[in-house]
Amino acid sequence: MAEVVSMPRLSDTMNEGKVIKWYKKVGDKVFEGDILAEIETDKAIQDFEIDINGILLYIGVPEGQSAKVNDILAIIGESNENISSLISPKEDIKEDIKEDIKEDIKETKDKILASPLAKKLAIEKNIYLQDIVGSGFNNRIVKRDVEKYLREKQRIEQLDNIVTHSSMRKIIAKRLTESKFTAPHYYLIREINMDNLIQLRLDINNKLDEDKKISINDIIIKASAIALRENPKINSSWTDSSIIYHSDVNIGVAVAIKDGLVVPVISKVDQKSLLQISFEIKDKVNRAKANKIYSNEICGSTFTVSNLGMFGIEFFTSIINQPNSCIFSIGSILEKPIVKEGNIVIGKTIKVTLACDHRIVDGIIGSAFLQTFKDIIENPILILI
Repeated sequence: MAEVVSMPRLSDTMNEGKVIKWYKKVGDKVFEGDILAEIETDKAIQDFEIDINGILLYIGVPEGQSAKVNDILAIIGESNENISSLISPKEDIKEDIKEDIKEDIKETKDKILASPLAKKLAIEKNIYLQDIVGSGFNNRIVKRDVEKYLREKQRIEQLDNIVTHSSMRKIIAKRLTESKFTAPHYYLIREINMDNLIQLRLDINNKLDEDKKISINDIIIKASAIALRENPKINSSWTDSSIIYHSDVNIGVAVAIKDGLVVPVISKVDQKSLLQISFEIKDKVNRAKANKIYSNEICGSTFTVSNLGMFGIEFFTSIINQPNSCIFSIGSILEKPIVKEGNIVIGKTIKVTLACDHRIVDGIIGSAFLQTFKDIIENPILILI
């Protein structure tokens, strides 16, 4: 008996998925454990594994198109099985939409004069007559007016290079807008001397093979975790009824990819060595950029670090990655004159910005975290203790 395979919910915030690639075609045999399709969620691109055996009888979402969670993705059954009763509800929906378009055009009939051919073409092309200027008698819209409108629309689209929103881009826009307008952001900034940390990294890397060398960002992630453990009110989340103070320190690392931004999570960072942190960050960042990271690897952060220093950005602010209460923005290392023991010397510094949700983190709490972080960075031996 044929079974409907629905668009799966592959992440906790996924509302729709986009089929990037089908690994099977209609008529192919499929077996439990086969990869059926590659699906783009709001966070990543993932392989979708089938859990039944049979023949692929129907593909409900062509490559490059999207569908809501639980919509028909595919139908699997026995060869030559009649599946019309399973598909017909979808076709009914299409007819309902078509009727809605017809009704919209009928509603404008009394206000807008249009020829039958113009109306028919408008229905076929899914456009509204009120958007078109008529050239016929008494400003009546005729077929040539609709055709002219379509040509101009196509020309503009070609010039502007209009790209349909990916699922990831839409959810990023939604979540960041919600965060900015629900969490009252404020920003705390510190400038920190990096000379000792740079020397520590150099000393460590001199003892390591090339493929194991650690980065400045690895050390910053570790230092952030230690500072969070000493300032646990930063490691928190807001809910409508309570504040959650998290027992684990799970740090999200913001990574730019082709269609937007993903945040792989390094769990229990305070309990891991620099080498463990470095390896895990490299692995997850590389897989995120290749759209091969799993949804459970980008969930559960309690704090987020965004580093644009490698792109030459001296200072910036970020939008909080909810449900985190803070996000840490790291700028580039600058060589500049600094005062040291009463003398002006050349040193290396960075500017860091802590964006805080004022519902949870007051200025004194945020300032205490930054002071702890500064002490660790300027005395990095504390990282190794």
